[in-house]
Amino acid sequence: MVAGFGYGRYKQSMVTAQESPESYGAISVSLENPTDTQAFAARLAPFAGPGDVIALAGDLGTGKTTFARGFINALSVAHGLPPEDVPSPTFTLVQEYRLPDFTLYHVDLYRIEAQSEIFELGLEDAFADGVSLVEWPDRLGSLLPESRLHLEFRQGGPGDDQDRRLVSLTALGDWQGRIQAGALND
Repeated sequence: MVAGFGYGRYKQSMVTAQESPESYGAISVSLENPTDTQAFAARLAPFAGPGDVIALAGDLGTGKTTFARGFINALSVAHGLPPEDVPSPTFTLVQEYRLPDFTLYHVDLYRIEAQSEIFELGLEDAFADGVSLVEWPDRLGSLLPESRLHLEFRQGGPGDDQDRRLVSLTALGDWQGRIQAGALND
């Protein structure tokens, strides 16, 4: 069982496994505000390495890019680099951040209309050698790697609490071992 993250003010509870039998199960995390979202990303960032894909799913405005900013900056600082100004890659589709050990790819597939457009982005290399944060991963269809950390973002504030987010985190493939080995425990 994954115990408290101990980072920021977010809360976590175990929920039932999603449909994939290969998944460890989903962890539900409540994030109070954008600062908590970035802190949560910073907590996950050290466990990512070359070949990892992190799928960021959810509607517009649910915190995917905020998470990516926290994740990218945590890895930049951990590698002795200054924090990055992280724009949304909605129009560029792919932003690259070169770190000493690998390249981090921030991918936004919102504007992709046909799966054939994805081949032009060169994501197969990114998925093989870099760390890839993929917003709108459903656009990849069958190209979405089976081994990934899948995060589903939802707005979750009661009443007028527009800042609160609920994130369902599901470990698939080799991410299971990191979750099961307690990679997220304090």
